[in-house]
Amino acid sequence: MKRKTSAALAQQLVYVGPALLFFAITIIVPFVMGMYYSFTDWNGVSGTVTWVGLDNFKQIFTNDSAFATSFWFTVRFTVVGVILTNLAGFFLAYFLTKNIKARNWLRTIFFMPNVIGGLLLGFIWQFIFIKGFATVGEVTGLAFFQLPWLGDEVTGFWAIIMVFVWQSAGYLMVIYIASINNVSKDVLEAAEIDGASRFQVLKSVIVPLIMPAVTICLFLAISWSFKMFDLNLSLTKGGPYRSTESLAMNVYNEAFLNNRYGLGTAKALIFFVIVALITLLQVRATKKKEVEA
Repeated sequence: MKRKTSAALAQQLVYVGPALLFFAITIIVPFVMGMYYSFTDWNGVSGTVTWVGLDNFKQIFTNDSAFATSFWFTVRFTVVGVILTNLAGFFLAYFLTKNIKARNWLRTIFFMPNVIGGLLLGFIWQFIFIKGFATVGEVTGLAFFQLPWLGDEVTGFWAIIMVFVWQSAGYLMVIYIASINNVSKDVLEAAEIDGASRFQVLKSVIVPLIMPAVTICLFLAISWSFKMFDLNLSLTKGGPYRSTESLAMNVYNEAFLNNRYGLGTAKALIFFVIVALITLLQVRATKKKEVEA
């Protein structure tokens, strides 16, 4: 019996051990070190690390208006981005599960923006907002295209939202398509026989049955929104006057531009706790609404 147990343990170590070791080196160790540095005033370069206790956290909550501004921007961006991205992804999936001739081509087209890297995508859209929209505005005279899309707080916010939704909706669309295709045709036919309209079928049959996909898509969208950095960097760089600076960019600037690594890791730790709590609450809330097909 002991030999079998030892053999099973050795087998697990051989197959799982390297992955666990790699995970520990790349994730667990840096996370623990980051927690330690959040209680220091280390600048990220020198060999001198001074323990300051909770001073970094006190400074963040009492004397850091930039963090508060970036936090409020990130919250607004997350709420709007999560809602619009999921609505766009769901309705694209809903219509592309219908009997449309070019649906496979359309699925590919809508998914393609997700393949492009965030920085490259941001620079492409930066050119569109600055040069493309200006040219269209001059030709058509439409005020919409003549707005300072990346030069104003309000329009900058919506510019990032537009690009974020355009990039992310296609990925969620694929998840929703797979879930909608798994809805039993018998259930849909029974609802139609009972006289349910298309909207009633969508609201009372399809949506409840695809709640597992909704849980996943909301989780992904919340995670993407809170961690959004590349689009922010390439489109507005947090401007004007840090009014469109995300939390991720604020942490990056604090740690690597201002050389206050201890304060930056303290912000990152707060950031991690906030995202973890929100995603746990979201998963718990949507899990309760899942039903069996």
